[in-house]
Amino acid sequence: MKDLEINAALQIGKSRQVVFEAIVEPEKMSNYFISESTGTMVEGEEITWKFPEFDMTFPVKVLKVKKPEFISFEWEGSPGKMLTVGISLEELSPDKTLVKITEGKMLNNEEGIQWYGRNSGGWANFLACLKAYLEFGINLRKGGFDFMKQPE
Repeated sequence: MKDLEINAALQIGKSRQVVFEAIVEPEKMSNYFISESTGTMVEGEEITWKFPEFDMTFPVKVLKVKKPEFISFEWEGSPGKMLTVGISLEELSPDKTLVKITEGKMLNNEEGIQWYGRNSGGWANFLACLKAYLEFGINLRKGGFDFMKQPE
């Protein structure tokens, strides 16, 4: 049985440099993905992300940053499982960038299938939100996941 790996991709109508900065800079990323971060994504650093819909933080260990074409990090992509995420930025033209994301791998079992479904949707959402923010100035996440918050 083959291990599961997430692969997602989307073209963004902005330069590779602009897309790169929107991914590594927390003040930009907070406009479409996270609510806060303890720092910029710098190779070898560990930062912490907080998402608007969760009352918890997520440690992120930045493995590699090759400006402006590649970012990889490790995080708890599934409960108790440290997984590697790779984000490649391919310049299609001066104002078009293909963003490719991989995450994994997990065993092809019940736990892996649940992770695959949850995180595939998550990375597709990340890409759509990144595109909406960079091309149109819209934060698609704002209020979109309020239903997931614990009642006060």
